[in-house]
Amino acid sequence: MSRARQPPLVTGISPKEGAAWTKVTIRGENLGTGPADLIGLSICGHNCLLTAEWMSASKIVCRVGPAKDDKGEIIVTTKSGGLGTSTVSFKLLRPERIGILDQSAVWVDEMNYYDMRTDRNKGISPLSLRPSNPLGIDVDKGKIPQKDMELTFPGMSGDFTSENFSATWYLIENHTGSSFEQLKIGANNLKKQATKKNEGSLAYVKGGLSTFFEAQDALAAIHQRLESDGTERVEGSMTQRLENILNRASNTADTLFQEVLGRKDKADSTRNALNVLQRFKFLFNLPLNIERNIQKGDYDVVINDYEKAKSLFGNTEVPVFKKVYAEVETRISALRSLLLEKLLQTPSTLHDQKRYIRYLSDLHAPGDPAWQCIYAQHKWILQLMQSCRDEFIMGVGALDPEGDTRPSALGRLSHSASLKRGGSLRTPRPSTWRFETPQQVQFVEKLSDVVIGQLPNFWKLWISYVNGSLFSETGEKSGQVEKSKKNARQRQNDFKKMIEEMTNRLVKLVRGALLPTTLPHGELSFYGGWENKTELTGAWLTQIIHTVRACHEALSALEIPNDLLQVIQDLLLELRVHCLMVTLLHTTEDVKRLAEKEDWVVDNEGITSLPSQFEQCVVQMLQSLKEPLEIKPGEMNVRFLPTLIYLSKYLDDFFISLIIVCLTLKMSYNLSSVCSNISVDLCSPDRFTGVHEGFSPTSEQRLLIILSNCQYLERRTFLNLANHFEKHGLTGTEKITRVSVDAVRELDRKLFEAYIERRADPIAGSLEPGICAGYFDWRDCQTPTGVRNYLKEALVSIITVHAEVFTVSKDLVPRVLSRIVESVADEMCRLMQCVSSFSKNGALQARLELCALRDAIAAYLNSESNASFKLALDALPQLHSGADKKLLEELLNKFKSSMQLQLTCFQPSCIQPVKR
Repeated sequence: MSRARQPPLVTGISPKEGAAWTKVTIRGENLGTGPADLIGLSICGHNCLLTAEWMSASKIVCRVGPAKDDKGEIIVTTKSGGLGTSTVSFKLLRPERIGILDQSAVWVDEMNYYDMRTDRNKGISPLSLRPSNPLGIDVDKGKIPQKDMELTFPGMSGDFTSENFSATWYLIENHTGSSFEQLKIGANNLKKQATKKNEGSLAYVKGGLSTFFEAQDALAAIHQRLESDGTERVEGSMTQRLENILNRASNTADTLFQEVLGRKDKADSTRNALNVLQRFKFLFNLPLNIERNIQKGDYDVVINDYEKAKSLFGNTEVPVFKKVYAEVETRISALRSLLLEKLLQTPSTLHDQKRYIRYLSDLHAPGDPAWQCIYAQHKWILQLMQSCRDEFIMGVGALDPEGDTRPSALGRLSHSASLKRGGSLRTPRPSTWRFETPQQVQFVEKLSDVVIGQLPNFWKLWISYVNGSLFSETGEKSGQVEKSKKNARQRQNDFKKMIEEMTNRLVKLVRGALLPTTLPHGELSFYGGWENKTELTGAWLTQIIHTVRACHEALSALEIPNDLLQVIQDLLLELRVHCLMVTLLHTTEDVKRLAEKEDWVVDNEGITSLPSQFEQCVVQMLQSLKEPLEIKPGEMNVRFLPTLIYLSKYLDDFFISLIIVCLTLKMSYNLSSVCSNISVDLCSPDRFTGVHEGFSPTSEQRLLIILSNCQYLERRTFLNLANHFEKHGLTGTEKITRVSVDAVRELDRKLFEAYIERRADPIAGSLEPGICAGYFDWRDCQTPTGVRNYLKEALVSIITVHAEVFTVSKDLVPRVLSRIVESVADEMCRLMQCVSSFSKNGALQARLELCALRDAIAAYLNSESNASFKLALDALPQLHSGADKKLLEELLNKFKSSMQLQLTCFQPSCIQPVKR
């Protein structure tokens, strides 16, 4: 209740200024609870309640009356709140009076014209004074539906201006809630208004009474003159003269007002033309707007304006409209040509292609722009693929790190930021990659980039063409979609041929670079030309296979039919077979050249770099074989190919056997080459020299190094290779190891026998001459005084061999010395058994030397050596005298004492071999 008592407050009016009878909207607070609550509204002091329409408690709409004040407030009065206030004001504009001879640039309302003779307004018809509320009381609209009123009062109307006016209908419709007292007041108001209307009609007559009297007097005077003249039938009568005077007056008036009337006609025609221009300014401004929007790239606005103009003026017969519309069609035709040029321009993104196709479709371009775009893209991709080959054949591809001269197509492609892919199939390359990588590898990778970068968009454009999504944003969705699907069905075979041509071009270009023998002779000039390029190894071929596989996977992900990609699968199969054969061949050649790289520098274990290089070659080979032997989905196992059945059967041990044979041949070659050196006298203790930097090994030392390498191959390398084979999924490692070990053992046996022959024979051969030196005779000799020099020289020779072997490999010492000792013991046994008889001193001397030799090399005696020494001692007469045994023992101790330093090497030791 407290809110209802608050006075009205006007806070805004729109517009804030205007002429009389301007419709305004008043906004504020507490502007009444309903139409009946609004009892007063004044603007600039003029009562506007009669034109007021209450909308809500915050909005009232009315018309401003002809107030006296030029500017004033808006005051609202309600029953519930009383007299209100205003925070805004309204400015009343008073238009200037414009005479009929005054020029004006605006339309002049001539309804309320002036009587130039009396200078006062003509009377207003009483019908124009009919009030909107004739009863003058609050209107209370009823809630009875209009249809019910029409059924209740058939043929009647509630409009009091209608001939079929029904007062009952009017009261039910407008005064349902009014009381009887209010209706009585309304009846009195209606009577007063009727009285005022009568007075208004009487006043209208009174205002023109003098005019009527003047006209009556003039007509009476004329009638009197005509009666008194009496010459109506005679020429020159007053009537005739009056007619002539009136005609001259009319001509004079026409002459006076001809210029004014001409200006009026011209103004009317100009006004009509301006009205036409204003009304149809959209059409007249359309050609210029089309040019401006085309320059700004707002093709959507142009298309919308064109559709609107076509619907309004496409079939017009008005000459001026036809002329302007023809100009619009000319601009639209130029726009179609521009859009078609942009559509066929390459390179371009899929988004731009779809956009231009939709524009051309909306502009009703002739032909099929979508198919034209597909055809242009097809030719562009083929040209781009061929340009890759031409670029590398001309020698440009490998010399273009920053931006050298290149074919225009590839140049635009590389410099087009819109065509860069989000990700790459390869890892980032170092700055020197382009100069280190063979050109065939660069070519395949660049060709793959072109295909992966362009073909997906080409395929997606076709899919959009097939399902009609190219026109999903146009105004003619259904018609264009159905038309697109129909055209796609008709051109499906043509598009399939395009894809086949692209994949065949890709395959032939790769074949020309890597497998030229698989191409017909007539196509070599178009796809070949790589004869002078570097021959690729298995590692580079593996990288190419990976690149082609990635390209195939990217195309398969687009759901391209497999039959269209089968040529790429066939290419992959041939590349895998080629890589397999090249890898095995190159690995064999690399192993053959390993011996040429031998520097004979051994490490602490007596091993050179040859075994590790051999292992590295095999490991690299396995890594190169991993990619071609791997079977991707949809690919064939190369081992099942008819041409590779034999190789597949023996693949796991074929190359190892071949490598071992090559290694054996090379090592045998080295052996034969070093054996041609001058024979060396190993009996001299001064022959063996120390190991130092720059030491050039003898042929015997090289044999030891080769033996050490063979042992390392057997113990370490082949086991490591077996593990590598298992890691790479190759089976049959047991057979591989067995075949390899057998080959190495056979090589080791031959080399060992050669070394023993070179070292043992001179030592054993020096025994017999040493025994017989000085005409020594076992049957006639003096009492022994010690071990003779020939035996000491033999021990020194054995020590020399020990030092030689120990320097290379400590692990070879027991094996070599055992054989040397075995050979010496066998020779001593033979010599002792050949003596026919011994004297007492001879037997003692022989036993002394045999025991000294046996005890000195006891650490390296084997069963054969022990048997030889036993046979030799059994061939000697037995010692029965205690003095002889004592002398033998003393001489043995003397020998061991004197040669203690030399014999130390035969004792167990932890001394490591010397490192070169």
